[in-house]
Amino acid sequence: MKHVTYGLAASLLMGTYAYAACPAITVADMGGVAAGAYPQQYELAEFEAAAGCSMAFSENPEAAALNAEIQGNPDLPPLAERLPSEPLVVVPYASVGSYGGTLNALSNATEAGTSDFLSIRHVNLVRYSDDLQTIVPNVAKSWEWNEDYTQLTFKLREGHKWSDGAPFTSADVKFWYDNLALDSNVREKPQDYALVAGERMTVETPDATTVVFNLPSPKPGLLAHFATSYAQAFQPLHFLGQYHPQVNADADAKAQECGFENGYAAIAAYYGNSDWTDTPSPMLSNPDKLDCLPKATHPTLESHIYVADTTEGRKLVANPYFHMVDTSGQQLPYISRQDEIYANDNEVRILKLVNGEADYKSQSLTLASAPLLLENQEKGDFTVQLKPQIASYTLAFNVTSENLAKREVFGDVRFRRAMSVAMDRDEINQVAFFGQGRPVQYTGFSPRPDFVDSALEEAFIQFDPDMAKSMLDEIGMVDTDGDGFRELPSGDKITLNMQFATQGIAGEVVEIIAQNWADVGVQTTVKEVTPDEYRSAQSSNQLDVLMWLKGQPVAVHMGTNNYWVPPFDGYFDLRTGMLWAEYIDSNGASGVEPPAWVTKMGEDSIAFQAASPGSEDQAAAGAALAEAIVDQMLFIGTVIAPAPIYHRNALKNVPEFKTWSYEYYRTYPYRAAQWYFDE
Repeated sequence: MKHVTYGLAASLLMGTYAYAACPAITVADMGGVAAGAYPQQYELAEFEAAAGCSMAFSENPEAAALNAEIQGNPDLPPLAERLPSEPLVVVPYASVGSYGGTLNALSNATEAGTSDFLSIRHVNLVRYSDDLQTIVPNVAKSWEWNEDYTQLTFKLREGHKWSDGAPFTSADVKFWYDNLALDSNVREKPQDYALVAGERMTVETPDATTVVFNLPSPKPGLLAHFATSYAQAFQPLHFLGQYHPQVNADADAKAQECGFENGYAAIAAYYGNSDWTDTPSPMLSNPDKLDCLPKATHPTLESHIYVADTTEGRKLVANPYFHMVDTSGQQLPYISRQDEIYANDNEVRILKLVNGEADYKSQSLTLASAPLLLENQEKGDFTVQLKPQIASYTLAFNVTSENLAKREVFGDVRFRRAMSVAMDRDEINQVAFFGQGRPVQYTGFSPRPDFVDSALEEAFIQFDPDMAKSMLDEIGMVDTDGDGFRELPSGDKITLNMQFATQGIAGEVVEIIAQNWADVGVQTTVKEVTPDEYRSAQSSNQLDVLMWLKGQPVAVHMGTNNYWVPPFDGYFDLRTGMLWAEYIDSNGASGVEPPAWVTKMGEDSIAFQAASPGSEDQAAAGAALAEAIVDQMLFIGTVIAPAPIYHRNALKNVPEFKTWSYEYYRTYPYRAAQWYFDE
């Protein structure tokens, strides 16, 4: 009841001498209420003071019925016992919403093309506001750095609960870090974002609502990582901990009761082996054990939770313990249900959008689909936003190919530069992007910060087939048998295997590049595959050419150096140098030793992360990284262009997006918990 007392005090101070209902303000109409410390949101006491009110809370009328669909959940207690003592007050964009409805989402397949949908319900300790510049509270109520960025302290919300009603505390953060992120039985090696200059942090929990990250050296970008990443800095100790042998001595026995090999196998079924939040639940991976399992999926803090998981799609219901409310006191989310359907064929997905069979979509949509979508906007009663991308279609060669003759050529920077100038980016722009894009070289940073020389974006992007031919001649790739195609310096024939997935690059772009390269005498073969097939082949070192969207803002680089050390990205993205990565991971026991310039990039990335944001030291390290990645042409940029964002007009409170981007985790800055239906 602390907030009620605070609200009364605020009312008295403002001269009203009585409780007042909280005004249902919106971003569009703030009703004279002063903005809070952070854009478009308040802490409860802060809002009550600013508005001179005492908030009364209300809930979705379907809450009990929705809760009944969540396997293992007890009956619902009153709303006052489900909300934190100080929930996060979210200011809706255009209007206070109404409850109900089902959000229909469209993904490619399980763990393919799903990040867009995942981002709708996502939460983390903090997030970026929709200006993509300001980090604001979310799960955490507040944070504080020490002077040298070696200690980050979060304050959590008192009374916050998991989706099954169990308390969410600092112990859940420590469990995630100590027992999942750093446990080699859960994941083979820690991700860079869980480390600082390659060393582990320590997590202290002085009380239930305080989490202290102690860093071995400065890393101010740790906060930005939590604001942008799908990797959530918490997991339910009360549930997953019962299967963890380091937490529960009876973990293996408990897991074996339901047919798992051991406790770690149960954790893998619920959590997977990474922080990727799209791991299939036991409903899909172990359907025969569902009756035995205490829960069909592990508890969450997100706005919605899985209640069905099949090879055709998934169904979710609203989290009855979600920690946000709107300005009138309604618990969020407004939307009761989410249905995700899988459609791996791009033409099928576009047809479904034209027919209004999905409510929101941006991932896997390219500018090539924009004319058809724009043409049908009025008829289909939907809206298409064309927004700039941060990442662009980027290519790389397999510099550690198992084929030693190819490896020698792919590892020669002259070859990579030749293949860059052989590409007709103007044709790519006209054909694939209707002239709306901009040819650009990959510099590692996107959008380009001031410390990256603008000339780097233009390095080797000119269309110059004669230069390409001269470079290929220079390295000994000539046509020795007169068939019009060049052989390797060894005399062996070469055909570049260009497998691609439309989720990562448009087919028309690949076709143009393949023809450009054939025109300078390098034979190619093009084949479309599924995202899973592409990723599997890429990770197993089987491809010649790697192709996917790539490009990261400064904020992402501050939190992880994945993009500067082999293999230069994660499983779901564009990477190369797999055997360099193996060498590093094995301390030289296997794999291929990377060249000195690769090692230097890793060192510079650590210096970049350790420097104060905006400082001369950070700028110097960032400039060195950009110069190295362009000079070596490890990745080859093409064209950066806008891409479509689609939503049905019945879906309300969808704002103008700043970008079409995975890098800020898609919809996460745009507060999808306050979306609602008006139909």
